[in-house]
Amino acid sequence: MALESSWGTNDASFDRFMKLDQRGKIQATYLWIGGCGGDLRAKTRTLSEKVSSVKDLPDWNYDGSSTNQAPGDNSEVMLVPKVMYPCPFRLGDNIIVLCECVHPLTRKPIPTNTRALARKIFEHPDVADEVPWYGIEQEYTLFESDGTTPLGWPKFGYPGPQGPYYCGAGTRRAYGRQIVEAHYRACLYCGINISGTNAEVMAGQWEYQVGPVEGISSGDQMMLSRYLLERITEAFQVVVSFHPKPMKGDWNGAGCHTNYSTKSMRTDGGYAKIIEAIERLAKKHEEHIKVYGVDNDQRLTGAHETASIAKFSYGVANRGASVRIPNTAKADGKGYFEDRRPASNMDPYVVTAKIAETTILWDKAVKPLIGEDSNEGVDL
Repeated sequence: MALESSWGTNDASFDRFMKLDQRGKIQATYLWIGGCGGDLRAKTRTLSEKVSSVKDLPDWNYDGSSTNQAPGDNSEVMLVPKVMYPCPFRLGDNIIVLCECVHPLTRKPIPTNTRALARKIFEHPDVADEVPWYGIEQEYTLFESDGTTPLGWPKFGYPGPQGPYYCGAGTRRAYGRQIVEAHYRACLYCGINISGTNAEVMAGQWEYQVGPVEGISSGDQMMLSRYLLERITEAFQVVVSFHPKPMKGDWNGAGCHTNYSTKSMRTDGGYAKIIEAIERLAKKHEEHIKVYGVDNDQRLTGAHETASIAKFSYGVANRGASVRIPNTAKADGKGYFEDRRPASNMDPYVVTAKIAETTILWDKAVKPLIGEDSNEGVDL
């Protein structure tokens, strides 16, 4: 009979060592996006003293052949610090550093560096003048440590039908609340503009919202929030999934609804600008769907509060449409709209920049957001 592992249960011993004095040294966790479909990678280095600006942080490198971002015979990829946050795990003056990945010789962004490609869009004068705001609703599903059984589900079978779990409370309705609360507090500690959280329609499924956040910072905060969630589920020996259809059958999928507005939409008379932007999205529906997440076709079926992936639609207060206009926007004649098409595993840099590109740079000549596959880097 195999012995049951005690891994992850030695909290008292762990806490003892985490209280040791660091002797003035700082631990900096460098965080980046890998090349295997939105995977988050991180490693830690020691700094000799506290830093006050991200500009004071040194570049670093890693083995890109182990992250599907470089060949084995030319594997070095450079990490360039872009944003730093206080670390909710090590506390003190320790930090998490969000990085961009560049080629070590050319210093060009590598193809999977979607932040650099998005930055190009957000730095465009026309986009900057419109001050785009985003509010992203990240849905996710919590699984037992086996990775196959959602929290609250029997190991062989199904829970009760959907209905009582959405925004529910109680032992038989809300599964994983400790993780949700821990994540919420960690986001606040880091300075992420997390605006709320709730239990979702399927048992074991939750959502949190980040926003409003302007431009490139929206992708930054969303990526950090996902990393925090991955780290927190480690501590609870639970698996988090961002798959858009984690359970087959008559169960809700998981999306990443993206609320969006520009300065023109937020001012008096902005409702006309909202409609104009949505009409532009309609004309590029297929183009957006291609970059709105992997396996999104399993979710966008026209059922379970989704529109069909094959047809663009929009409406006021319609959660079965591709794009929903809130009642408040219609009544006030200004505001925002919600793009309900992005999947839970979408790249927030790509989606936010793509929406800005289509709605603001409609008639401008800009290079595509996605670069060609080459470890030599992408010209911006």
